[in-house]
Amino acid sequence: MNKDMAAQAAKKDGFIAALDQSGGSTPKALKLYGVDESAWKTEAEMFDLVHKMRARIIKSPAFTGDKVMGAILFEQTMDRDIDGTPTAQYLWDKRHVVPFLKVDQGLAEAKDGVKLMKPMPNLDALLKRAVAKQVFGTKMRSVIDAANPKGIAAVVDQQFEVGRQILSHGLVPIIEPEVTISIPDKAEAEDILLAELKKHLDGVPAGKQIMLKLTLPTKPNLYKPLIDDSRVMRVVALSGGYSRDDANAKLRQNDGMIASFSRALTEGLSAQQSDAQFDTALGSAIDSIFEASRAR
Repeated sequence: MNKDMAAQAAKKDGFIAALDQSGGSTPKALKLYGVDESAWKTEAEMFDLVHKMRARIIKSPAFTGDKVMGAILFEQTMDRDIDGTPTAQYLWDKRHVVPFLKVDQGLAEAKDGVKLMKPMPNLDALLKRAVAKQVFGTKMRSVIDAANPKGIAAVVDQQFEVGRQILSHGLVPIIEPEVTISIPDKAEAEDILLAELKKHLDGVPAGKQIMLKLTLPTKPNLYKPLIDDSRVMRVVALSGGYSRDDANAKLRQNDGMIASFSRALTEGLSAQQSDAQFDTALGSAIDSIFEASRAR
């Protein structure tokens, strides 16, 4: 493990940029960026366009480790280059941003009020590639749609089981059991989730740490016990469909939690903007998320 990356991931002010939209969410991400589906004919062309968008973000003068602590990449982004340098290496060497990799293969069908992750039979091979490409950590997402104890227990069981596999490769897993923000029993689901997470931390191998990516909670500071746990390197927040202003406001209510925003980061960016306009808009977004992440 790169000790400089570990120190930045654990301690540095800043937030994690989530640049990891994959197949299903890519068209929506491009549309919000002002690129309509008529702009591509094949999936390969679509991924070329989204890589161009991500490279523009990463190369912007505003996007540096001064405020962006880390960035989560989609597998295809990791496998591509920026100006002839592999993306993860470019992030660290040129921007001083810690690279993470999204490793899940999407969500399984809903059951017991949750969506588990699909099986990942090729995970070990992917993790070996990530290590070779100088990636520091990983991220994987499940979804909780109801305060169903059985379903939430299954989500956390699966996340920590895969997390131990990731730790065995020397990578730091970001465990992401997302609670859907629109459900009526969100607060109850978060209480159940907290209890499950605390229980499973006992299974983290000695001397290892994990990270957690959690929906901004209904009750401020609900996750403070996790933030204070020595087995947790960092607790980061997903924006979950909240606007950037709303997400930032909720983040400020949670001591020690930092942002890991995707759509809330790229809100207001457009392919049609000049580089100066784009850099100004991105800089403003980064400044606001950075301030919310270190406001306590």
